[in-house]
Amino acid sequence: MTIDKVRDEGRLTVSVSGRMDTMTAPEVDKAIKGELDSVIELVFDFSGLDYISSSGLRVLLAAQKVMNKRGRMVVKNVCQTVMDVFEVTGFSSILTIE
Repeated sequence: MTIDKVRDEGRLTVSVSGRMDTMTAPEVDKAIKGELDSVIELVFDFSGLDYISSSGLRVLLAAQKVMNKRGRMVVKNVCQTVMDVFEVTGFSSILTIE
C-alpha cells in the first residue's frame, strides 16, 4: 500500500493505493491523525485502492466523525469492489462518495 498526501490551504487530499486492511489501515490512520487540526476538507482519493476491510472502514468512520465537526470529508474514485463493501456495510449512506 502507498499513501500520498497533498495539502492545499484547508484541504488535505490523501491518495491510497493497494489494500487497506488490518495490516495497512493503521498506517492511513497515522498519516492523517496529526494533519486534521487545520483541515476543513479531507479528500480520500481511492483511484488506486483495490480492497478495503473492516479496519479500513474504521479509519474512515473515525475521520468522518472528526470532519463532521470541522468541515467535510469526500471519498473519490472508488472502484466497484470497494463500492460493494460500502454498500453492503451501509457506509455508502454515511460517506460522501463522488
